[in-house]
Amino acid sequence: MTAYDRRDLGLLLLRLGTGGVLIAHGTQKLFGWFGGHGLEGTGQFMESVGYAPGKASAAASGLAETGGGALLALGLATPAAGAAAAGAMAGASAVHVPNGFFAQSGGYEYAASLALTGTSLAVTGPGRLSLDHVLGHTVNRNWMVPVALGVTAAATSVIVGLRNKRLRQRKEGEQEPLFEE
Repeated sequence: MTAYDRRDLGLLLLRLGTGGVLIAHGTQKLFGWFGGHGLEGTGQFMESVGYAPGKASAAASGLAETGGGALLALGLATPAAGAAAAGAMAGASAVHVPNGFFAQSGGYEYAASLALTGTSLAVTGPGRLSLDHVLGHTVNRNWMVPVALGVTAAATSVIVGLRNKRLRQRKEGEQEPLFEE
């Protein structure tokens, strides 16, 4: 019997792939890498879709994606890393919901898949080919999973709720009154 099994290798590959994608997305927002627009351009976009202040929203999203992705890839603080990725992708999903499910139509399919993968890794754990395992799981305790996911879900709900409120107010402000006074 070997020290590592197929599950450990599978989790390593899933963490590396998902972490790499998240890092790439986050660094587009933070630094403009990989064809991104950096904090300034992403901040303007965030404002346009209701996340305000835009630059701070871009920084928070970029840090959650880059940091969460890096930690997932390393298999370190896996509950917090997976929760950060899930929260960032839930916020992205909210932007794409009006376009339907499929990504080819601008839908939320891709962001939701990354959110589900981050959540699944938070719940499952990183496997033995990880820094969490090397460090004796000091930042990967069972109690950390519901705490990290719960705090992230609450914060994400508030942030997306405020975004939706801003969008409703924006829409109401653009409508013409039905009756002149």
